[in-house]
Amino acid sequence: MTRDNAALIDRARVAAGLSQRALAEATGMSQSTLSRIISGGRLAKMPELVAIAWATGHTVAQVTGAGTVADRAQCAARATNDSGMEDMRQALLRFLELNDYLDDHAIPATI
Repeated sequence: MTRDNAALIDRARVAAGLSQRALAEATGMSQSTLSRIISGGRLAKMPELVAIAWATGHTVAQVTGAGTVADRAQCAARATNDSGMEDMRQALLRFLELNDYLDDHAIPATI
C-alpha cells in the first residue's frame, strides 16, 4: 500500500463521517494501528482492509484504488456459436465480480 492508498482510506473514513477512534472501534483495530495505516506508516492487511471498507460503506477496491473489475479486465477470445465478444466479456465480468465480492468479504475461494 502506498501513501495514495492511505489517503483513500482516510477519505473513505471522512466520507463516512467517522473519527479515527470511531473507525477503529467499528473495525476492532486499535486507534494507533489505524493511525499508522492512515499515515502510510504501516500496510493494512486484507482483513483490515475488508473491515475498513465494510465500516465506511465502501468496497475494498475503493479503499485501495484498485478500480472496478470492468476497469481491470482485458479480454481476447475468438467468438464461436454466434456469440459476440461483448457477450463473452459480460459473462466473464460476472465471474470476476463474484470473485471480487468474495475477496471483499474475506471469503476464501476453494476448489
